[in-house]
Amino acid sequence: MNYFDYAATTPIAQDVLTAYNQVAKEYWGNTNSLHDIGSKAAGLLEHCRKELAGHFHVQEKGIHFTSGGTEGNHISILSLAMSLRHKGNHIITSMAEHSSVHAVLEFLTTIGFNITKIPYTSNGHIDIQALEKAIDDETVLITIGHTNGEIGSIQPLEQIRKLIGSRSIFLHSDFVQSFGKVDLKKEANLVDSFTISSHKVYGPKGVGAIYMNPTLDIKPYMPLQTHENGFRGGTINVPGIAGFLVASERIDLQGKSQHYSQLRSLFLNTLRSDHFVTVEVIEGEHQMPQVVGLCFEGIQGQWLMLECNRLGYAISTGTACQVGKQAPSKTIEAMGLSQQKALEFIRISFGEDTTEQDVKSLAEALFGIVREFTRK
Repeated sequence: MNYFDYAATTPIAQDVLTAYNQVAKEYWGNTNSLHDIGSKAAGLLEHCRKELAGHFHVQEKGIHFTSGGTEGNHISILSLAMSLRHKGNHIITSMAEHSSVHAVLEFLTTIGFNITKIPYTSNGHIDIQALEKAIDDETVLITIGHTNGEIGSIQPLEQIRKLIGSRSIFLHSDFVQSFGKVDLKKEANLVDSFTISSHKVYGPKGVGAIYMNPTLDIKPYMPLQTHENGFRGGTINVPGIAGFLVASERIDLQGKSQHYSQLRSLFLNTLRSDHFVTVEVIEGEHQMPQVVGLCFEGIQGQWLMLECNRLGYAISTGTACQVGKQAPSKTIEAMGLSQQKALEFIRISFGEDTTEQDVKSLAEALFGIVREFTRK
């Protein structure tokens, strides 16, 4: 199978797997236990926390490990919203956020919060003017993902921070798609909270982290939790966290960015070379190169994905957390495009093992599928 769905998940790297297995054998104690076996595991946990914080130039006591991006978004958004509930009950987000964000915001509406969802502009970015107009005296939280998971457009967090200014409004961002692809040190210090996940960067599944600025008065949404400074319950997954750290240390931003840009250009130029095929590229003005959003005129993305799978190519129709629901792309709808266009949408995403021959082969397979479709 030729894999082009790295934005959904990545295979665990061999050195990460080696580290995971070693830690699982040697550091198996409960980090809250007071005996030496527990203390050994706790020492490794704190080392991982410190090193991961160093990747973002943030305080290590603000890093809290989770089971992944979904739980991370839930913990962050709930904790931030509840910490400022005395001030107001209004939250602003975008129409194109990850399903985990929409899910937790839907829950918050059941306990009295009001949610405003801002559309994207035609260039794939949050409508800043609409966001500014939406801010009012009741606004307590703005949550905008840094990079869109369907088309790879990078959102203007610096502009959003400037809009907030000195007002008592928390800013949260989902960094899951960005981490490992772009340098996030600047963005990490613009927001009050962010979420990252291991399995997007060749680490183990079921591991992630959030950062909650420790200088702010942010309280855990659920009381009496005994791990991660009260933000999370449950025995700590030390082997997974150690694997996550190894995965983060093998990230090569500079080398891979050029690699992905070259693959993107080759893939799109190859697609556009066949004038028989009508393809529309859905992209942003500021773009992560390894995610390519496409629509082939008149062909539903779900059918095209299944045909690619039959030929041995794994692509997707959007974020993995909503695949199978037959729902159109949230991003395409947020950009104001038609529902038909949203149903035509497919996503191609490259990984560190993707080659030039791979992308040429995929383009040729897509040509064949489209020609066959038009002959029917």
